[in-house]
Amino acid sequence: MPLYLDPDELRGTPGPHLDLIGAMAFRAAGAAQRLGVFEALLGGPLPVADLAARTGTGPAGLVVLLDALVSFGYLERAPGPAYANSPMAADLLDRRAPWTYAPALAFWQDLLAELWDGLEESVRTGRPQADFYAWLEERPDTLADFQAMLDGMAAARAPLVAEAVPDPGERLLDLGGGHARHSIALCRAHPRLTATVVDLPNALAGGRARVAEAGLGDRVTLLPGDLAEVDLGSGYDTALLFNLCHGFDEAGNRALFKRVAGALRPGGRVLVLESFADLPPGTPAAAEAFVRAFSLNLAVTQGGRIHAFGEVAGWLADAGFGGIERRPLQGTDELLVARLEAP
Repeated sequence: MPLYLDPDELRGTPGPHLDLIGAMAFRAAGAAQRLGVFEALLGGPLPVADLAARTGTGPAGLVVLLDALVSFGYLERAPGPAYANSPMAADLLDRRAPWTYAPALAFWQDLLAELWDGLEESVRTGRPQADFYAWLEERPDTLADFQAMLDGMAAARAPLVAEAVPDPGERLLDLGGGHARHSIALCRAHPRLTATVVDLPNALAGGRARVAEAGLGDRVTLLPGDLAEVDLGSGYDTALLFNLCHGFDEAGNRALFKRVAGALRPGGRVLVLESFADLPPGTPAAAEAFVRAFSLNLAVTQGGRIHAFGEVAGWLADAGFGGIERRPLQGTDELLVARLEAP
């Protein structure tokens, strides 16, 4: 939370109490996001009455939320009296910005409020308490925020991936890359490359628009379907499995890798992008905390988790891959690169 405490305050406040404040701050910020508070204040400070009119809220209830958000660092008081976005909120929660945290805030707000209710039972049984993608399909706004969040992350990462893959061959298979960011970046960098992007129908909607905008409709094919069932074809030079493995358990990953092996030509490469459980040395504490929390989220919502590099490498080796390499990419994101060995 953007609540800055000096060292004396930190030493004098119990850790669980800080976590409690953080949980309430996140819930309050998420409510403000859904109510349109930050968006309404992008044009400048507003009195409570005007802000209530723009957000369709009652002034008495709204002012309590606004005062809490001032304490949490999301808003500031302005002359008038009025309220304004803090510099942090104005910078990170503007949906018009090329990179914005607004979709992530709204998505995680919904997910934690609804799906983490089964956390204890998931830990007790080792099974997820919900069908994550079915839950998304029932919530169009949450699904839109989820896709926008993934798209923003991919847009920042795609140039790095394009640099890390100097020779993808002529045929690319992009599994679960519905936003099509990586396929577009690689096709732009390699004029002879064609790509097939496989994902669920709703996930491909944004990618379809981006492919058309990029003028790559003749080189990027969008294939709707379940990764475990759709016919992937064969003879690909490179396959991308970006942020997929963490959604599956061991059996699911082994089955996926066998399907990928069947789709690649001998000597073809697979690139697995993940944060691995054995994080790189020197990983900042906040980054490690998020990876561990995200792994817990995967266990609750999908039955997956963040896997160790050695686990993923071992499953790939069993599927017929060799020459396995581990390459850093950005932050906790890393690439596992492997080649399909000839039978």
